[in-house]
Amino acid sequence: MQGTVTRRGLLANLGVGLGMTAAVAGLPGVAIAEKRDDGGDADFRKVAGQPDLVRAYGESPEPIALRKTGSEWSAGVVSLSCEESADGLKLRLKAERAPVTRIQLRWRFPVPGHVRVLGDAWERSYGELGWREMVPERAMPWYFAAFDGRMTHGVGVKTGAGALAFWQIDWEGVSLWLDVRNGGRGVHLGERELELATVVVRPGHGGETPFASVRAFCAVMSPKPRLTTPVYGSNDWYYAYGKSSAEDILRDADLMAELAPASGVRPFTVMDEGWEQSTKFPSMDGLAKQIKAKGVRPGIWVRPLRARALDGSWESDSQLLLPIVRFGDGVKAEDVTAAWDPTIPEAREKVLTVIRNPVSWGYELIKHDFSTYDLLGQWGSTMGGSPTREGWSFHDRTKTNAEIVRGLYEDIRKEAGEKTVLVGCNVIGHLSAGLFELQRTGDDVSGHDWERTRRMGVNTLAFRLPQNGTFFTMDPDCVPITNAVPWEQTEAWMSAVAASGASLVVSPSADALDDDGKAAIKRAFAVAAVGGQSAGPEDWMDSPTPAAWKGKGGEARYAWLLPGGASWNGRV
Repeated sequence: MQGTVTRRGLLANLGVGLGMTAAVAGLPGVAIAEKRDDGGDADFRKVAGQPDLVRAYGESPEPIALRKTGSEWSAGVVSLSCEESADGLKLRLKAERAPVTRIQLRWRFPVPGHVRVLGDAWERSYGELGWREMVPERAMPWYFAAFDGRMTHGVGVKTGAGALAFWQIDWEGVSLWLDVRNGGRGVHLGERELELATVVVRPGHGGETPFASVRAFCAVMSPKPRLTTPVYGSNDWYYAYGKSSAEDILRDADLMAELAPASGVRPFTVMDEGWEQSTKFPSMDGLAKQIKAKGVRPGIWVRPLRARALDGSWESDSQLLLPIVRFGDGVKAEDVTAAWDPTIPEAREKVLTVIRNPVSWGYELIKHDFSTYDLLGQWGSTMGGSPTREGWSFHDRTKTNAEIVRGLYEDIRKEAGEKTVLVGCNVIGHLSAGLFELQRTGDDVSGHDWERTRRMGVNTLAFRLPQNGTFFTMDPDCVPITNAVPWEQTEAWMSAVAASGASLVVSPSADALDDDGKAAIKRAFAVAAVGGQSAGPEDWMDSPTPAAWKGKGGEARYAWLLPGGASWNGRV
């Protein structure tokens, strides 16, 4: 019968259509793509030049192929400028009458199959970071590093991008995806040109360790970090979990004054979530003054997007709130926390009031939390290649999610003033770099279960440490000091954080500290107060929780695992 398609004919046609390269045994003339592993090197410098393919997506799943004319790629009213410059490949988008959701760029070149890859995370990491084999479908937010057995190459976009960007790598090339949605719908750019991102590549240097290469590449992506003097001190969360009092905070301040170095940078005492709905904090400005009187700097936690009125009741004006659908179909309002839509001026003013108040009370550090979840409706651990769900939008549809987030961060910085230290928790580090002094880089550790601290804390300390001092000062989360966590592991975690140069914040339960414990904290604070010892992981190629560390203070090997080994059930 005319037009009949045989299995052999179908495979042969696919082979020709996809440009496959190696013959299939038993099927002459048919070819398949095959991993290259001939010991050759991939030329990642190609990613700094013109892509081989550009596709745009609207609000339908079908891509639109853009055609190249010089450095311009276009199709209809959508055009992408790819300007090669000394600063990198500058990408700009125009789409005057078309709502655009995503742009894909693809560079085709062979990548050896033995290359190992390190990616980053959208906001905090969740114990998932590490060097891995190439996984074509894996979405790597913002940047990746590739180790070819000799050198480590960096490929990414500069901080402060106008799109949420992620990378993919396989043995046939590299893809960059730029999410330009507004909420979960296409952005309406109108007549303006959107500065999407600047692609940068740092080829590996001979004789350089992978850690040094990744750190140097982070400095390329983030040329103007906002840094501060070393940050160390206390936070009440992991011994109180929201149930502390002003008396507890003052006890913490006394302890910090006792254990801090006699001179130099002073420690912080931070009160975390719980103070704002508690009668146990009668005077916030008075508490700040009492902490300062002890020679300690006061800090405070806030959730700026949470829609509560001054009396603590939930906001009822739904016109100022973000749509519940961003959390998914079937989710009810009572199941989630209401959040202001910062693209509405009245709602934005309410958000910024949450920053102004602690500044007026005299707090010198503000830890602001939950903004990514409140804005986009997802934790970083569930985002994959889509930081938010489809089908919803902000009130103002003319800006991308990245622009809305970055703009909010800029306003938070402005309201906090130049002297206040800002700590971003559950914020997007690639958009906060240059604005906030500190970034919580990993998910919560635990005052109840050491296994969670091992997985979340040690993992983020090791694999996001190259961002410390290049993007911001990293906050790998606290060192919980409680009776539920073995002291051997607690002391090891405290020692590693102090030596790394990250911020060192302890969360000490009053009944868990003896004289030996205080002496250990004092030693760690002495290291942290001078910026650490530049310690970094030595075995990070082989473990998600590196045990071997080396710095100016020498070498250390930490026993992260408990005698019974790791937990298997995923509870943490």
